[in-house]
Amino acid sequence: MKITLLGTGDAIGTPKIGCTCPQCTHALLHGLQRLRTSVLIETRGKNILIDTSPDLRTQLLTAGSPHIDAVLWTHGHYDHFMGFGEFYRVQDIPDVYGAPGVVEYCRNVFSFLPFSIHPREPFRPFRLFGLEITLFPVCHPPAETYGLLLSTRNAAIGFTSDTNRNISSESRSLLAGADLLFIDALAPSPIRIRQHMNYGEACDLARELGVREFRCVHMSHLMPWDLPHTSRDGERFEFPD
Repeated sequence: MKITLLGTGDAIGTPKIGCTCPQCTHALLHGLQRLRTSVLIETRGKNILIDTSPDLRTQLLTAGSPHIDAVLWTHGHYDHFMGFGEFYRVQDIPDVYGAPGVVEYCRNVFSFLPFSIHPREPFRPFRLFGLEITLFPVCHPPAETYGLLLSTRNAAIGFTSDTNRNISSESRSLLAGADLLFIDALAPSPIRIRQHMNYGEACDLARELGVREFRCVHMSHLMPWDLPHTSRDGERFEFPD
């Protein structure tokens, strides 16, 4: 299984339009960017997307124009699903998997596209192209939002999606000891955001969970470029199937 971070930014992305902060200035000078967060999973010759960001066309072209076989939606916020329309007249519209409320809400937005949804209940593992996937609720008020655990015989990879620290013990237990965790870290410490974690909170939670490695995603333009465990667009990971 190969995992590529297509984007690691928040809803605004980095550099932020019109911003002259140190991070945005550095990004413009050095050709850096954080596109909106989305993840490509390659397994057994199939390609799965976690979320379809508004930057999807650019992200897929950069990744070599893979054919997408399935999509996992975590929640119905603009920066996580509105790029789905980029499939129009490009390929067969992929099937979508997610929690019932999430996929129904997002499907209504894209009612003009012919595609199938596959509602899946949290904490009930299902298989997709040989990969075991488990949805679990996180805390991103007021939006109904779910993280994901991806499991093979040899590895467990967690994705928190957008969340603050108030994740239930049942959800945390799924992530405990994961080989790799992608974790929401919107802003540097000590900035506090009600719906998200900051960098310090994300690092603390990763350590509490005892994960082997973690990367911060969904980062705003306020996040410095050189902090440990911060991810980069295009970063790749590989695990045995």
